[in-house]
Amino acid sequence: MELIIKTPLGLERLVRSKVLLLDKEAEVVASPLGLRGLVVVERCKDPESLVSKISSEVPEAERVIRPLAVVRSDPSEIVEAAREVVRGRISSGESFAVRTVRRAKSGFTSLEVNAKVGAAVQEVTGARVDLDNPDKVVMVEVIGERSAIAVVDGSSEYRKMVPGKLSSWRFFRRVSIVQMPYLGSIEGAREVGRRVGRFAQAFEVGELVIAPAGEADAFELAAFIEGVREGIASRLEVQRRTYHRKVGPVRTVVQDLYQLVLSRREEPIVVFEPEGREVYSEAPRIAEVLRRGKRINLLFGSREGIPKGVFRLADSVMDLCPDVTLPTELAAPAALIALYTALKAHGEEEALTGTTGGEGAEEEGEQGDEHPE
Repeated sequence: MELIIKTPLGLERLVRSKVLLLDKEAEVVASPLGLRGLVVVERCKDPESLVSKISSEVPEAERVIRPLAVVRSDPSEIVEAAREVVRGRISSGESFAVRTVRRAKSGFTSLEVNAKVGAAVQEVTGARVDLDNPDKVVMVEVIGERSAIAVVDGSSEYRKMVPGKLSSWRFFRRVSIVQMPYLGSIEGAREVGRRVGRFAQAFEVGELVIAPAGEADAFELAAFIEGVREGIASRLEVQRRTYHRKVGPVRTVVQDLYQLVLSRREEPIVVFEPEGREVYSEAPRIAEVLRRGKRINLLFGSREGIPKGVFRLADSVMDLCPDVTLPTELAAPAALIALYTALKAHGEEEALTGTTGGEGAEEEGEQGDEHPE
């Protein structure tokens, strides 16, 4: 086994064909043992050269691994092979992690291999363990009766959270989205409501306020609210399957826009309308108002914009995209991303990582990855 190539599901044969174009004499197996997302190069003329060619010419290859040892799929043999492989490749001043992918059934688990190999690597090298941002990664790929061991740079891993990234989760929990309802046809109101609900739940904002400005058609408003409920529920189902932390439904309330603005005059209020200034230029002002309180209220219009009288009571009026009118369901998510990015670019980390407002805040965590077992 010279190379292990990981691919998107369904592209195994395509990758095999492309590898054969690079090395016509290679022995390449797509989906060995029926395992999807995997291509194995059993033999080739120059493995190192082929790795380079695949990396630069086969974008369907998501990862190319060059095994340094191949042994039977037995924990004791894997550990002994790992001992030899890491000598001279991991120094005492470096950090490491062990990643094991076990495919099909076997008499051991990935966690057991991680623990045993990790202990052996520490004993041999004196290196420290860092599961989040390691300098080196010891990879154990279990493919049926054979297991391959490799050592790669930690920088080759694509990680969701690395040093320098700030979690957006806590900032969004401080945000109250105040959305004027989309009213028109019953089905149109329901569909836009679904989209608004999905985005609010996806960002896990502190609350969503549906805020009509004055009189509203009861049935159209009811359809919009029902759509919001459906959107929140559909996204919440996905989050609960994939997140490692608890996730609850976004708090959703209805309040007249004018009454809401008056009742929250002591809190930061930001209006998003074309008459405002660009987001980037307003970032320092927003950072200042964020330090005033735990909750920030972001106001968005619908088919009609936010009434001009509200502007006087706002801390800032912003224009998301000058000379472009955004659909109702896109304005708030675009604003959240733009505001977070602008604050980060201005070095306002303190404003972004302030104390989370509201009740029910959970511990910060990452989304879960799917691991083949």
